[in-house]
Amino acid sequence: MRSFPKFIKKVLLYSFFFIYWLSGQAQPTPNGSGDLLHSLKKFQTVATALYVAAHPDDENTLLITWLANEKKVRTGYIAMTRGDGGQNLIGSEKNEFAGLLRTNELLGARNIDGGEQYFTRANDFGYTKTTEEALKTWGEQQILSDLVFRIRKFQPDVIITRFPPDERAGHGHHSASSLLAERAFEDAANPNKFPEQLTEVSVWQAKRLVWNFYNRGFTNTPPEDDNDFIQVDIGGYNPLLGASYGELGSKARSMHKSQGFGAGLFRGERLEVLKHTKGTPAENDLFDGVNTTWSRIPGGQAVDLYINEIIQNFNPEMPSSSVPSLLQLRKLLESLPASPMLKYKKEELTELILKFSGLYVEINTEDYAYAPTDSLKGSVSLTNRINYPIALQSIAFNEIDWQMDKEKVLTLNERISIPFALKIPDDFSITQPYWLQEKHPLGSYVISDENLKGMPLSPPALTARLNFIFDGTEVMTELPATYKYVEPAEGEIYRPLEIRPAITLTPNVNSLVFNTMETQEVLVTVKANMAQMNSKIELQVPVGWTSSPENITVFLNDKYDEKVVKFLITPSKTASKGIIKAIAQTDHVTYDRALNSISYKHVPQITSFPLAEIEALKLDLKIKGKNVAYVMGAGDEIPLALSQMGYKVTVLSEADFNNPLSKYDAILIGGRAYNTNEWLTFQYEKLMSYVENGGNLICQYQTRGRSDDWADKFSPYSINIGRDRVSQEDAEVRFIDPSNPIVNWPNKLDTSDFEGWVQERGLYFASEWDQKYTPILSMNDTGEEEKFGSLLHTKYGKGNFVYTGLSFFRELPAGVPGAYRLLANLISLK
Repeated sequence: MRSFPKFIKKVLLYSFFFIYWLSGQAQPTPNGSGDLLHSLKKFQTVATALYVAAHPDDENTLLITWLANEKKVRTGYIAMTRGDGGQNLIGSEKNEFAGLLRTNELLGARNIDGGEQYFTRANDFGYTKTTEEALKTWGEQQILSDLVFRIRKFQPDVIITRFPPDERAGHGHHSASSLLAERAFEDAANPNKFPEQLTEVSVWQAKRLVWNFYNRGFTNTPPEDDNDFIQVDIGGYNPLLGASYGELGSKARSMHKSQGFGAGLFRGERLEVLKHTKGTPAENDLFDGVNTTWSRIPGGQAVDLYINEIIQNFNPEMPSSSVPSLLQLRKLLESLPASPMLKYKKEELTELILKFSGLYVEINTEDYAYAPTDSLKGSVSLTNRINYPIALQSIAFNEIDWQMDKEKVLTLNERISIPFALKIPDDFSITQPYWLQEKHPLGSYVISDENLKGMPLSPPALTARLNFIFDGTEVMTELPATYKYVEPAEGEIYRPLEIRPAITLTPNVNSLVFNTMETQEVLVTVKANMAQMNSKIELQVPVGWTSSPENITVFLNDKYDEKVVKFLITPSKTASKGIIKAIAQTDHVTYDRALNSISYKHVPQITSFPLAEIEALKLDLKIKGKNVAYVMGAGDEIPLALSQMGYKVTVLSEADFNNPLSKYDAILIGGRAYNTNEWLTFQYEKLMSYVENGGNLICQYQTRGRSDDWADKFSPYSINIGRDRVSQEDAEVRFIDPSNPIVNWPNKLDTSDFEGWVQERGLYFASEWDQKYTPILSMNDTGEEEKFGSLLHTKYGKGNFVYTGLSFFRELPAGVPGAYRLLANLISLK
């Protein structure tokens, strides 16, 4: 993997990645005078705060907004994980792809609330009830080291946790994040803890650690048992921003769309409770005892005076009149002794100079994707919009030689376009999230480049350093190259530049399941990401399996040409499990990466290149019945699994309920289908009639969201859906009645069918039910009472109704044999 040169590594500040995130959106709104004055006042404040929690959406966006904009301190949020194990209400992305989506949602939230985003290398392996399991699975010392490193590098004056370090947190990840924060608060100041970090960072002692306290239901009432807390009103209005912190924080919260966290805009008083945990207690203000002025930096007293003068002389009708003073201030900062805080403030000042000058600059490529060895063309566009004396002295691209022919003087409102043509080196890194470069164990990512540890994204595919001369003073900035286009229905859209493998191979399925020896098709989309690509495509199959033909020659003449090739796969004669790998062989290179794109309007285009692999599974499976119907839930992939089991699957829309349902042997309701399809409630009588006349209705887990609308309209007899779950995927599963047909026909089940489950047993179990229901299984997490609500069955008329919280939506795509066998038995009920 080709590394970034030193000058790029030196600017791996949050702002750099933030600009990259913005590059995928429509052009940001220009900075108005209110924003500029607000930024100047923020520069006047020299203090930091770090918020700590476990997942995307755990953070209190209103408090982050208040910290960043009212207290005007540098504010960061470090999430232990990227939320890979969470569910997705807006699409089918799961696991690492869900983590990619949620990472970008976090960056969108920080775009609004003014914070910065960081992570540890912990992987969200799913819900857990205990701190101990979270720490053991993550690797306690490894994640503690990540958190200590971030504290030492970010140097927060105040650290704020979202959760308590015990069972009150409601999730083992939540409590673990707080426990680690308490340890890191002390360890970051101890030179004997993680001493290997001290070649890059220094020990750091934060002033205090507080808990962003809440009572049950996340109410903000003070604790009743002690007085060791302060209250702050974070609901104030900022006239320079034209919004209250509640409004901005609510908008930031609404970026977590995949979790269904759209929020109404909050206005008015909002009291937050900050409960003392460690360090020096605050008496009245969160930053009591913290010097938040420039005088905390040696020689900084003069900076305070200078900034005050710039603020007093600020002209909202001509902000560029402040640029000479900002340039002088820059010289003053250069005379101060080096420190991490000063380094950050220098970067902040450079951004201020560029904003105040009115200079517009962007780097655009002619296409959105290129491959190593390809030729890349683009242009640097500049406009001096306020007639400040500016000249562009030089442009340097990362790792690619290119020279600008001569200095460019930027005159008033003249749009200057400087074309460039580059040859991409053959070992240039493809666009891949740095934490997904290598396969990783369950609990944490493998980070090969320590320089990127904890950062939100990989560096942009191509960056340039631009050196300007502002009225005789040199100012340097780093910008990413992006692709820009116009969408008639949307306007101007920016897309991050991608460096792709020359050939990608994307299978049409992630898993392939057989229950007979009958062959199945695998379709592979072969895509050329540069012109004139000639290759042989083959599927490497597990021992005992066969693929026909052995290989297929594909010639793709033009860039982005693609061809779908077909292979027939025959499984082994006995039950087995393995990996099918797609590869493309050219004269010199072997390619083995698929193309995955995540596209939603609220985040940039997200492209990654996972290995082109298919989970292959040969089952010992019997099925009865042939025709099944399915009502899609949130992010549902089960219909494909049913099809591979041998069923003919019809996905039902609202209109399909106008047709007879009796032709289906079973109807399955997807997870959260009642939460996401309002129309489903109105089909209640038709579904109950279908069951009463002999049909099988299988309802998978639903949550209590909007349950008042459907709680009594999804089952023939009363069921209350609770919050019970079994998070240990290897928890013992017991058959309540071993003679029950559900565990005997047509597949004889035993304990081995519950081996190899992933992430959990199930969630949102029934908590109470009518006596007409029969519970089939019992299970529990370690140390908890036995739970009986994971699988309920009742006869209704001539048919059968089943409610199950078992996580078929995870187990089937993961190729868990026992999950297929159990589901086949439920469909086969008679």
